[in-house]
Amino acid sequence: MLFGKLLPREGNFFELFNQHGNHIVEGARAFILLIQNYADPALREKYGNEVGNAERSADRVTAEVNRLLHKTFITPIDREQIHGLINAMDDILDLLQDATETMALYDVRAMTDEVLRLGDLSAKCCERVQHAVSLLPKISQPATAEAAIKTCEEIDRLESDADRVMRSAMSKLFREESDVRELIKLKTIYEQLESISDRCEDVANLIEGVVLENS
Repeated sequence: MLFGKLLPREGNFFELFNQHGNHIVEGARAFILLIQNYADPALREKYGNEVGNAERSADRVTAEVNRLLHKTFITPIDREQIHGLINAMDDILDLLQDATETMALYDVRAMTDEVLRLGDLSAKCCERVQHAVSLLPKISQPATAEAAIKTCEEIDRLESDADRVMRSAMSKLFREESDVRELIKLKTIYEQLESISDRCEDVANLIEGVVLENS
């Protein structure tokens, strides 16, 4: 019994999840401002740097979660759930950073309505992810568990909306874009943006699993 009392317990995993979720929202909001102000090179650089800062801050949180996971004997939820959740969250910001860098590397000249729509849906998904993650500390309470499930369902609907926008965007792109280089650039960006909502859905699925096991 004495040995058990001396073992590292719990850790601050939920607080770290919440910090990471805040960085996701920071990155998503900076990305939206980037594409909304894309015609202004100074603002484009400013918001691109903010996306990068959010991604690096989130990487540090991810590293801390993994470090803590190795030294904590008893965790508040399953260890595999912690590992899967923080990595899925980290993928979201990685994709936001990838999309930002792709626009610069490919020298994309202007944003399309489809990029703006996909970006908006991605940002909404990111905000829902942050909200769902913030509920985890009280997930054993029925009302909180219900709220988390509802938020995860909203993420699922937004991901379905992003799928529809993606299909429509691709159809329009291949019908109307005559410049092959621009077609390749936009196709890549559309796919990256749609992948953000996919990763948000992955987080939602993991959170739903946590709810079912702990409520």
